Amino acid sequence: MPNAIETSHLQKTFGSFTAVKDLSFCVPQGEVFSLLGPNGAGKSTTISMLSGLLQPSGGEASIMGHSILSDARAARAALGVVPQDIALYMDLSARENLNFWGKMYGLNGLELNRRIDETLEIIGLSDRQRDRVGTFSGGMKRRVNIGAALLHHPQVIIMDEPTVGIDPQSRRHILDNVKRFNQAGMTVLYTTHYMEEAEELSHHIAIVDQGQVVACGTHAELIKLVGEQTRIDLTLNVDAQKGVELWQKVDGVSKLTVEEGRINLLVNDSNRVLPRLFENATQAGVRVTSVDIREPNLETVFLHLTGKALRD
Repeated sequence: MPNAIETSHLQKTFGSFTAVKDLSFCVPQGEVFSLLGPNGAGKSTTISMLSGLLQPSGGEASIMGHSILSDARAARAALGVVPQDIALYMDLSARENLNFWGKMYGLNGLELNRRIDETLEIIGLSDRQRDRVGTFSGGMKRRVNIGAALLHHPQVIIMDEPTVGIDPQSRRHILDNVKRFNQAGMTVLYTTHYMEEAEELSHHIAIVDQGQVVACGTHAELIKLVGEQTRIDLTLNVDAQKGVELWQKVDGVSKLTVEEGRINLLVNDSNRVLPRLFENATQAGVRVTSVDIREPNLETVFLHLTGKALRD
């Protein structure tokens, strides 16, 4: 049985800029697979290549065994895509938008109407189907966006950061629907920069940075990469570089970086290391103004692998 999605050394350049450098991963059929990385990591460019919107500069990829280069039509037929940007007509109703996209997939007549009714029920907008999409909240628009990708019953659905900028209720609705799609047998490729979404939804997670996969595995496998290390974020009443000078040689600190004025540390034993950090700061006449302690999670893994913090 072929993987639902395979990429091999996928690349995309725009002039001198490389958006996707050397991307390789496989998504087994029936999984929710997340690409986790910050904005600018190359996630959306990857989705655009998989869906046929961009031609790769190098490498290869396939959807359900169909090459996106030599068998693009069959690859697209197996795929439903929920883009990051809203791809709807604001002056049309929810039903009219779904009708338009259904016809683009080659659906018509009674079958199209049946699938629209079914999709409206799934996205929870049957009671608002005649309302103009321009009057909807951001979360409701995203639900219609998802509905458009479901009409032709794809084997694989790609969702590119579908919860960005929406209210908590709509976000919860979308995450629950991802689980339902998967339980019904659909393979989902989900991109996000929200750690908690990747943790909740995914069978496997690929951590992406600067256009390439830096680690891939189950949540438990990724956490093992940093062992039992704890992440501590601190701010000082002076320039953060002072903390680097004070703490980079403290026993038990395995990694120390600075991002947006905060000092990010990975430590082996926070109970033992934290008092030493405060002691060094006090001796230097420096005051710690905030402390955030996080047990091992995907943010810790990302910091460990890239030297950068994974920020929402």
